[in-house]
Amino acid sequence: MKRLLSLSIFFTGMAIALYGQEQSAAFTHYQIAPILINPAVAGFSGNHKLQMNVRTQWASFPGAPKTYAVGYDGPLSQVLGIGLNVLSENIASIQRLRLQLNYAFRFESGAMKAGIGFSTEFHTVKLAQSTMSGQFYQPNDFLVEEAVDGLRIFDAAVGGYALFNDQTYINLAFPNLIVAKISDIESGAPEGAFFRYFAIALGHRITADAYNFTIEPSIMMRKMRNVPFQVDFNVVGGFADDKLIAGLSYRSGVGGAVGLMLGTRISAMRLYYSYDVSFQRFQQYNNGSHEVTVQFLFEPAKKRFDHSLGNTTN
Repeated sequence: MKRLLSLSIFFTGMAIALYGQEQSAAFTHYQIAPILINPAVAGFSGNHKLQMNVRTQWASFPGAPKTYAVGYDGPLSQVLGIGLNVLSENIASIQRLRLQLNYAFRFESGAMKAGIGFSTEFHTVKLAQSTMSGQFYQPNDFLVEEAVDGLRIFDAAVGGYALFNDQTYINLAFPNLIVAKISDIESGAPEGAFFRYFAIALGHRITADAYNFTIEPSIMMRKMRNVPFQVDFNVVGGFADDKLIAGLSYRSGVGGAVGLMLGTRISAMRLYYSYDVSFQRFQQYNNGSHEVTVQFLFEPAKKRFDHSLGNTTN
């Protein structure tokens, strides 16, 4: 049974990697790190932010996905923001590296603060060299040898972000623009499907000053390439000026999953950890999924542009 499951993971991972799945779908910490799904938030908070993300999917199962990301985003001026993300992922024998550059333009209009942005991405996908000495390899297999040499993929995404009264936000992104279009051309699909992959989040931040407490319910709907439609229901609470953060998430689709997040703020550092389990039968073969995010915020001396998603301002 385990060998069959291992093979399933291998071929699923190959399909995901070769067809350029949007890797933001891998992380669940988009609530506290929205740059993972939307280039429009680059520099939006007005802070210079360095963050590191690590996610282990289906812990303890052989060949399970492991994803690592390092990113920076910050303002170039009052209206321009930039970001850089580097992501590495291993799924069974698949090795993937992604470099993403984010560019954003910010503006204000009354009680609304908004940003629009786009990203350019370069992916390399390789099959581990050790695959050619495995028991399933057949000599002179052109597809395997080509995958070992590596595939190179260029892609792009666009997004928008709006914050109303420093409380209510809308987060909208369209990934896989180039890969999706190439797929349409190759398959002969009708034009006009440029934006068929999307991620949209709606949230509202409620502050109880008397109790030094905040709570932020949100909903995320997304349709990513090679991933079924998903809806996430989230709630995040902050206590004592976000020195303690706790969150709960439920994800519908593909059997469903539930996750718990804990976090803290120590001076300029933010630390978050989450653990989630699914309701699928496959859960009995693994120990759930773990995700860790570490953020460092460097605040300019002048007044910052925004306060959102748990980042405090003075």
